[in-house]
Amino acid sequence: MALTPAFIGAFGGPEMLIVLAIAVLLFGADKLPKLARSSGQAMGEFKKGRDQLESEIRESAESAATAEPEVSKSD
Repeated sequence: MALTPAFIGAFGGPEMLIVLAIAVLLFGADKLPKLARSSGQAMGEFKKGRDQLESEIRESAESAATAEPEVSKSD
């Protein structure tokens, strides 16, 4: 039997406001836009790297599938 945490999928408007209020208290209102911008840029770079890796894996799998297997002759 797998146990699932009760809070998964339970984040709504009030919870997000609480998280935002805590972030304002921790980082200050003037640093939040800069923090959000840098987080967005980091996520963009991560997605770009992930897409590139997936593309390379897909190309490698396709080339391995289309390549003729080498048959070795036993003497």
